[in-house]
Formats: sequence, C-alpha cells, structure tokens
Amino acid sequence: MNELILWLATMVRERQRWRESFVREPGKARVFYGYEFIPTSREVTSGGMVKSQDLQTVFPNTPQKPNLLYLISSALPPYAPRMAGMAKRAGAKVVLNQNGVAYPGWHGKGWERTNLFLREVLQQADYVFYQSNFCKLGADRYLGECSRNFEILHNPVDTTFFKPSPTARLQHNPVRLLLAGTHTHFYRVQTAVDTIKHLREAGQIATLEIAGRYGWEANPNDAETQLCSYIQRQELTDVVSNSGPYTQEQARLIFQRADILLHTQYNDSCPRLVLEAMACGLPVVYSSSGGTPELVGDTAGRGVPAPLDWQDIHPPDPKEMAAAILEISKDYESYSRKARERAVSLFDVRPWIERHRLVFESLCKAVSPCREFDKQ
Repeated sequence: MNELILWLATMVRERQRWRESFVREPGKARVFYGYEFIPTSREVTSGGMVKSQDLQTVFPNTPQKPNLLYLISSALPPYAPRMAGMAKRAGAKVVLNQNGVAYPGWHGKGWERTNLFLREVLQQADYVFYQSNFCKLGADRYLGECSRNFEILHNPVDTTFFKPSPTARLQHNPVRLLLAGTHTHFYRVQTAVDTIKHLREAGQIATLEIAGRYGWEANPNDAETQLCSYIQRQELTDVVSNSGPYTQEQARLIFQRADILLHTQYNDSCPRLVLEAMACGLPVVYSSSGGTPELVGDTAGRGVPAPLDWQDIHPPDPKEMAAAILEISKDYESYSRKARERAVSLFDVRPWIERHRLVFESLCKAVSPCREFDKQ
C-alpha cells in the first residue's frame, strides 16, 4: 500500500511539474536532474550524482518549470521512464548520460528487469552521452542500438581541484597504495589485499589504504567485519588500513597521500575515481577491461590483461598487479607526471561542461510545443 501511495504522489507531482514547464518558445536550458535536491561536494554521494554536481555550476538544478530533463543511468530517480514520458509530452527534451548496463556476470539474477527499466529511458532520450566506448558496446548489446543523436563523452575531472600535493611528489618508502570507490564485490578488496601479500613475498614493502563504502553485503558493518577478518588471516593488519566512505572534498587529500591507485574492478564502465587519482599524479594499476583502458592509456599506468566476458567476472591476478606496481616504481616520476598530463589534456571538466552547453542549447532551440496536457 505504501508503494502505491508513493507512486501516486510521484505521478501527481511530476504531472504538475511538466504541466507548468510547458515550453511554447525556444529559450535558455532550464535543467532538472530528476531529484529535488542534488548533494553538495561536502556530502557523501555516488559517482553518478557527481556529474550533476559538475553541471550545476553552470546549469542549476531547476525542479520548477524545467524544459530539459537530464538523467544519469547509474543514478536514475524512481519512475524515471514515466518522468521522461511526461517531460516529452510537455515539449521538453530528455538527455541521458549512459553508464554501464546490467549483465549476468556483474548483476546476477534480475538483470533483465533492470535493463528493461534502462531501455525505456534510453528509447525516450533525445540525445545520449555514452560515458565510454565500452558503455556504448554494452548498451547496444543489452538495451538496443541508439537511433537518436549520441556521442562518446568520457567522465570529467576538475583538474584545478584534484591536483598533486603542493609538496614535491616523490615515491614514498614504503610505497603507499590506494583502493578507493564503492566496493560492490568482495573480490575488489580481496585482490588488493592479496596484491600486498605478493609484494611482501617479492621483498617490496608497501602499505594499502582502502577508502570508500563496502557494498557487497546488505549491512556495510558485516562487509567490514569480513574484510578485517580476511586481512587478519593474511597477517597484514600492520600494512592495510580502512578509512571508510568519503566526500568529494575529502577525496583529494586521500589521493594526495598515496603513490599508486589500484583499480581492481572488472569491466568498470568509466571510473571517475581513476581520473581523480590521475589528476593528483597517481599512476594506476588496473584490470585492463571495461572503459578503464580508455582513461589510463599507455602512459599513465599499467593494466593487467583481462578477457571480455558478460557471463562471468574475471578478477585481476594479484601477482600480476604486484608485478605492475614494481614496474611503475622503476620509473615512478615519469608515470606520475604523465598521469597528471593526461587527465588535464583529455578529461578536464571545463570542455565537458562546454560540450553539454552546446548540446543543451541546440536541443532547446528545437523545442516543439505540445498541448497534450491542456487536453486532459
């Protein structure tokens, strides 16, 4: 009953929102991101919502009388397909930022239902930004090819905020490794811990900080207990630490105190945290799968080979991760410098926002009045 009441309340609210936003004349983009409020950089939030924070600097969230609905597939509001339909009937435009999709290896049971929700949104979009070539590949496979306007636009990073420490960056001894982000599968943290173990066996002393939310169990405390138990069994409590969830403002300090980012997630679509680390001068050791190779390239880190597979997850080999760390350590300053240079030249947030501005303006010039709401 509560779900029915929530659904009815949402429909009434959205119907009123888009009735009021009826656009009879082309004009400046008034963007609504699907939520009444967007978290600030001082609040803990997921990667998908961070893009709304970026755009808000130029296009403030406009819950009342919007003429453009901007949706992010990894942070969709409840009833997003219905919301998109109402927006279009009112004459507004719908823009989708498409991240990854649900597939058997990652999602498990129910992946078809999740994709049905994503497909309904994609089919109504007037323009689609795919976050990487890998995102486009997955969406074409599981959601259907996009017949409307689209482009590949990788996630951005604010390189004026995410930057190396003011003090000269020199590799620490022991090497400080970082695993960050939202850890939705245990293998992510397990692989990082095992990498430390292989480094120790190779005679390389290193420390590991695990930052971010634990999400492989319904209760994060249960997940943390499992991780701590695993670290104890590996006899690595003296070199592995957990710092927990963090905000965007806290992220920079986390990156600045590390030397190398470990990114162990298989088939990650377009990990923003990789760009944030690169902007801070961190080389990246990663699973060479998904969209991550598009971000790191050949100069900002080293990847561990991985097959393309939608049915199973292939965690990176910890021994190969350790070997990659040792290789980077031999020429650390060069890797660090090139990581920063690549982030600045290819992924800075300002060109990303400008590209959105051009698309928004083009769409809003072409708004087509519709009186469907007036008839009801």
